[in-house]
Amino acid sequence: MTPAVGSVPPSLAALLGKLPAYPGSLLFVGALNLALRRHLPQDVRASLQGKRMRISVRDAGLAFDFSWDGGRFCACQRGEAVDLVIGASARDFLALARREEDPDTLFFCRRLSMEGDTELGLLVKNTLDAIDAPLLELPPLPAPLRWLVARGEALRGAAPK
Repeated sequence: MTPAVGSVPPSLAALLGKLPAYPGSLLFVGALNLALRRHLPQDVRASLQGKRMRISVRDAGLAFDFSWDGGRFCACQRGEAVDLVIGASARDFLALARREEDPDTLFFCRRLSMEGDTELGLLVKNTLDAIDAPLLELPPLPAPLRWLVARGEALRGAAPK
């Protein structure tokens, strides 16, 4: 079975799933602090205080555990209970961050899931919706890389199923 276009190949997901969780969470919160911290209103900061959250990148076999300590997002060790788990594919998370997809649409299409504290989930969603700028702006790929990506997707689509 071939993976969906843009999804993480199962062989790579198997490798990523074997990586220790905490270093990935450290990298994740570094990016989260750069992208979000300055945009969070004081009332949201207070509501996030001490809440443990997990981002689960399903097709990559990765999960990032973190919390808000009042001034920044902090990585958490795996194993303790979390208040909220948000799950989606790598492609869908990227589309959300770039504002190419709407979270409600992904949720109702069952491509985005939230488990746990519903009120916290709505707070996170509404806070992200209130931020006008894309959370992740990537420069366009150079022409040779665009060609390679297009070629890879074309070959994957032509592969026998």
